Parts: sequence; C-alpha cells; structure tokens
Amino acid sequence: MKRNLSLIIIAVLICLLTTNSVPTMKADALIQNHKMAQVAIVVKDIEKARKNWAMVLGMDVPEVSIAKSHPSRPTKYKGTPSSAEAKLAFFNLENIQIELIEPLGGNSTWQEFLDTKGEGIHHIAFMVKGIDGLERRFEMQGMPTDQNGGWEGGAYSYINAMQMLGCELELLENYQSN
Repeated sequence: MKRNLSLIIIAVLICLLTTNSVPTMKADALIQNHKMAQVAIVVKDIEKARKNWAMVLGMDVPEVSIAKSHPSRPTKYKGTPSSAEAKLAFFNLENIQIELIEPLGGNSTWQEFLDTKGEGIHHIAFMVKGIDGLERRFEMQGMPTDQNGGWEGGAYSYINAMQMLGCELELLENYQSN
C-alpha cells in the first residue's frame, strides 16, 4: 500500500514538473504580453490612501507626482483634447505595481470613474509595443479608447473593455525600451 502511494505521488510530481506552466499565446492576441504591469486605484484623497497602503504593505510612503498633458502626446478624453490632471503615487511590489490616482480636474476617465463608481480599482495595465496600432485593433473589437496621452518617453491608452472584460485596460508603451 505504501509503495503504491509512493508511486502515485512520484507520478503526480513528474506530471506537474513536466507540464508547461506558461500558457501558450495565440498569434492574433491583442496583448502579446501575459505579464500584468499594474493595478490602479482611483481615490478621493491620495494623502490618506498612500499612507494606508504603506502601512498595509510595510513600505515607505511614496512620493506624489502630477500627471498632466505632455506636448509630444497631448491628453485626449473620448477623442477630445483634455486638460485632465491627477496626483499619482506608486508602490513597486515584487510582481506588480500599485498606482493610486486622485483626479485634479479636467475631463478624464479617472474623474468619470470617481463620479459614477466612487473609489476603487480603475484599471489593469500591460506593457505593449505599437500602442497606436493596438488602439485601432481594440476599437475594431468593440473596445474604444476612453483616454490617451503621454509623458516624456512614453504613452498610455485607457481601453474601455467594461462590456467585454468587466474592467478598463491600460496600455503602456515605454519608448526607451523599444
């Protein structure tokens, strides 16, 4: 009996160790990266939120930066130029980044989320290459761009995937890594 149990355990271990745990990706996948980069939370008070998260995570309270339109890739909300600004704070964990966002004004997906849903998880983000082409591909699948813009050295797009996926997606492209 012990021998049979040992053989079963060994067989199960061999199966587990020889199974490819990395999912295969289809060539037509919209996102060619299965590593989530970020989870973002829209908050009313970033000072309070960053202190609370720091306490829970046992980390230092992160600095706050201001996100605003960049001249090389101005912010657009639903296709229209926007003066949207937000306070941002980031917690870099071992496997993912948590972003806190406090809207400061201007038409934005952040303010719309806060006004309609209150505080909560706004989006999940993936690093991508070729962000403009991806925006068009998502649009063809019924997922329009809610907001896009950039910063020195990169670009972002919020894809409205609520109907299809139940959440907003953020595409992030860092031009230095291309």
